[in-house]
Amino acid sequence: MTRDGKPIDMAQGMDMSGLAMASMPGMAMPTVSAESVAARVPQVAKFVRYNGWPELKEALVAGKVRVAMMLAPMAMDLADKGVPVKVVALGHRSGAVIMVRKESPYRTFADLKGKRIAIPSRFAVDHIFVRKLMAAHGLKDGDLTLIELAPPDMPAALLADAVDAYATGEPFGAKSEMDGYARVLYMTRDVWPTYICCVLTVRQELIDKEPRTVQLLVDHVLAAGQWLETSPEHRRVAARVASDRSMFNQAYDLIKWVMERPVDRVTYGDLRLIRSEFDELMRLSLEAGIIQAPIDYSKYVDETFMRNARPVDIKLTAP
Repeated sequence: MTRDGKPIDMAQGMDMSGLAMASMPGMAMPTVSAESVAARVPQVAKFVRYNGWPELKEALVAGKVRVAMMLAPMAMDLADKGVPVKVVALGHRSGAVIMVRKESPYRTFADLKGKRIAIPSRFAVDHIFVRKLMAAHGLKDGDLTLIELAPPDMPAALLADAVDAYATGEPFGAKSEMDGYARVLYMTRDVWPTYICCVLTVRQELIDKEPRTVQLLVDHVLAAGQWLETSPEHRRVAARVASDRSMFNQAYDLIKWVMERPVDRVTYGDLRLIRSEFDELMRLSLEAGIIQAPIDYSKYVDETFMRNARPVDIKLTAP
């Protein structure tokens, strides 16, 4: 479904006009318990978890990973620098938050002037989200201190008063909220409805040599997104899968919190590649200095697999 509840026709224009994943040396594949719900998820590709964007980026550049969920501006930049990669689908919509201490006096973004805000990376769309809020509230460069920090470390940094706020994707915002010492100041769903962040990025040689594999992967990603949005029970099952130690290895209650509070905190039903949204992201990336010059849409996006997508019947229930 689209954000306004309308059915999605994947065959229409993606611009609104009409594998295996190899692990890096020394990284072992997680073990999946035969009794876990994660063991019953269709394995279109091997899943390998990375703890940081730089490590994942280097693995993709080196060809040790052929498919990855990447930050959209990072995928743009890699393609512009000659790394043979293309974006073939979105990973989700919304899902970023600005978190502050529960007892803090901050009520609008303007109240954070002179404060320290943690961001995951200068390439992160969370960083662009911060800059978008800066512009909306009359703040300029130098009015904030931006600190790059790994998202898993952000809740503890806020608790220790090492930062005054942090911008991140879930579940690391929900972590401090659930633990009772932080609150959401902003959600992307409320101020940036067309927010996109993580994108399914594929190396060109896989597209050229194994297009059926890429199509199968895209079909399953889109179908899983649709499946997630059709029932609250599906979100609970997904939380059980994602929390498994073979997947994201996070507490089930935390993932469930993200999926349900509110239900559109992160959305998955509309994972189309819409050119106007990427154009907006490009403009914002240029303004933030993340990207140095405009990059042609066709250089980093391949809409073929989205246009040819076919439904997949997702059958998965909780144990």
